[in-house]
Amino acid sequence: MVIAVALDETADDVRPFTEGVSFPVLLDRDHVLAELYAISNVPTVVWIDENGAIARPNSAEVGTDMFVDITGVRPDEHMDQVRRWVQSGTLPSDADTEIRDLDSDEIDARLAFRIAVHLRRIGQPSAADWFASAVELAPMDFTVRRAAMPLQGMDPFGDQFFELYAEWKSAGHPYHGIPRRR
Repeated sequence: MVIAVALDETADDVRPFTEGVSFPVLLDRDHVLAELYAISNVPTVVWIDENGAIARPNSAEVGTDMFVDITGVRPDEHMDQVRRWVQSGTLPSDADTEIRDLDSDEIDARLAFRIAVHLRRIGQPSAADWFASAVELAPMDFTVRRAAMPLQGMDPFGDQFFELYAEWKSAGHPYHGIPRRR
């Protein structure tokens, strides 16, 4: 079974990306899943077996062609790996990759992000300061920096996103997990 988890604020934010999707899409407004699995970018895929154990840790994979124009990454190889796992139990050779934990700045950034989101939800203007602090602490963490964009009135696929994406590429695609294959 495939389950998607969106790290967005509202179902309306996610709805445009779910058209034609035939599997459940959950909403994690508080980024609990991202913290639990040290997810620092989206999309990220975690393979969990029928016993609830991680079969393959978070990997920077895609399941559709939705972002191929931006990333140049197609889903074909990843989907073939998923099919082999489902059909024969064969995991890719990178399934035993150990994922490093969040460092102290990344943990502090996620805390600052949570505070900012809470303050925004209750209408406090100081939320902007907390968003800025989160971005400063973890500038390449998309689950913090990109997620803050729409919450601050920025287009998450606008100019600021493409500036972030260029910075991320220049920084060597930093990521907690199995890197995306090109």
